[in-house]
Amino acid sequence: MEKTWLPKNSPPTEQVEQLKADLNIDSRTAILLAQRDIHSFDAARSFFRPELNQLHDPFLMKDMDRAVDRLSEAIHRNEKILVYGDYDVDGTTAVTLVYGFLSAIGCHCFYYIPDRYTEGYGFSFQGVDYAKENDCTLIITLDCGVRDGQKIDYARTLGIDVIVCDHHMPAEIPNAAAVLDPKRPDCHYPYKGLSGAGVGFKMLQGLCIQQSIDTDHLFSGLDLVTISIGADIVPLTGENRILAYHGLKILQQSQRPGIAAMLLKAGFKKPAVTITDVVFLLAPRINAAGRIFSGKQAVALLLSDNEEEALDLSSAIEEHNATRKGLDKEITAHAIQKIDVDHFQQHSLSTVVFDENWHKGVVGIVASRLVETYYKPTIVLVSDGEKMAGSARSIEGIDLFECLSECAEHLIQFGGHTMAAGLSLKAEKFIEFRERFDCVVREKLNNIRPIPFLEYDTEIAFAEISPKMFRILKQFEPFGPENLSPVFLARNVRNSGFTRTVGENNNHLKLHVHQVNNPDISFDGIGFDLGHWSDKLKSGMTVDVLFALDENTWNNRTTIQMIVKDIRVSESATHIAN
Repeated sequence: MEKTWLPKNSPPTEQVEQLKADLNIDSRTAILLAQRDIHSFDAARSFFRPELNQLHDPFLMKDMDRAVDRLSEAIHRNEKILVYGDYDVDGTTAVTLVYGFLSAIGCHCFYYIPDRYTEGYGFSFQGVDYAKENDCTLIITLDCGVRDGQKIDYARTLGIDVIVCDHHMPAEIPNAAAVLDPKRPDCHYPYKGLSGAGVGFKMLQGLCIQQSIDTDHLFSGLDLVTISIGADIVPLTGENRILAYHGLKILQQSQRPGIAAMLLKAGFKKPAVTITDVVFLLAPRINAAGRIFSGKQAVALLLSDNEEEALDLSSAIEEHNATRKGLDKEITAHAIQKIDVDHFQQHSLSTVVFDENWHKGVVGIVASRLVETYYKPTIVLVSDGEKMAGSARSIEGIDLFECLSECAEHLIQFGGHTMAAGLSLKAEKFIEFRERFDCVVREKLNNIRPIPFLEYDTEIAFAEISPKMFRILKQFEPFGPENLSPVFLARNVRNSGFTRTVGENNNHLKLHVHQVNNPDISFDGIGFDLGHWSDKLKSGMTVDVLFALDENTWNNRTTIQMIVKDIRVSESATHIAN
């Protein structure tokens, strides 16, 4: 779909001028900082050099004292502890972090990852039974639990306490030994955007403070927290930025065998791991274990300290990822076929699609693909015994959790975030739910079909892009939600030669371009899924381009390149050949 381009708000001129003077930077960089609420030298120093001593006191989180007291009691009494986490990246990295740390300080621990197909999302009755069978008297739930009051009550009847470490929006606070969740209404913790693994990290940080445990080992697990932050699409601001900044250093300097093996299998050859590599290389592979086989396999890989074992496990996970890719492609194509002949979907402002033969492990990915195709809040459902279950993905401005809450009477269970959620419902409720969900979405959109948009930070001339500017932009990393890689608008751009299509289906665009008023300065670029612009650029058409900046290394030479987000014909477009 064609996208609208929207400029971000321009900061006041006096702010920009002050930053230029204080930091000795150019106007464009000053604008980018001001747009991120960086208005002083000290704020810039904290932004560019996040320090671990800037982390918040974990005891500011509601119930942290109760959680640490109960965990300390379990350690001193040598109780058996079950570390329980969801089967996605956030859950498996959180389990690896907490289980690994507690085991290292001598705790008697087990870990448990639920089966996606027999247990589903969240804390399960089977998990409680497993704890009882293994004489565990404490369960720590990670990335789940805050909406699982019945299971927590069941654990209590068996004499098992539960500490909840979650970051989802609670409906009501369960009756657990402690509930750590910065999103609970009565929690005044200064930062609300932590991942599930981030909440687990804060609990361990609290334990270290109370028990005077050296934090070096805990901080060595920030690679896991960083993977959870990148994969779970939480904000890369505040405390998450500090954690990810230092976690990326660990990923670059001392990779655990499981991570090194995954990168090797993925063909990774760059000198340093970035948050982009976490999102597109590591996270899909960790997720593939739980989607196709079992999330326990991902935990085993991340915990492994044996290179040979890690390579064997990563080979199996690489196969799962290949299977996942095939299913993703096949099911997305089938879903599009179903939607395109469905009268309801032609007029709806949402997409709700079901097929009993689809693979449950890829419904979230397929929902994301359908959002890209139709730009509607999307739910993809499959058969799950006598009910339907699936995943939802949203668009900007539509809070999925809020929408599903308004459809709760039609659902068995639901949970999640603003942009992603999971749900289940009785099969006979499908039509009613689909209509109700679309009604809720329609109300929130004021009955207007939204148009996808791309925001850009500022307009720029190629002549303003310098190595110094790029070095400063690199310090804006790690990028992610609420701290996205800056996007620039360049007008009146024209082909300088070497433009061609690349990729398996020739759907990507490699280009070399200059601006019409300054042909001596040109840049290489790559535009994913923009291959259809190749012939137009070759014809001499003048275009406007939205792009981010990255670096490309080829034959031991590193250059600045454009990552092209979108292209449109310039108002002054001509078709004069070069």
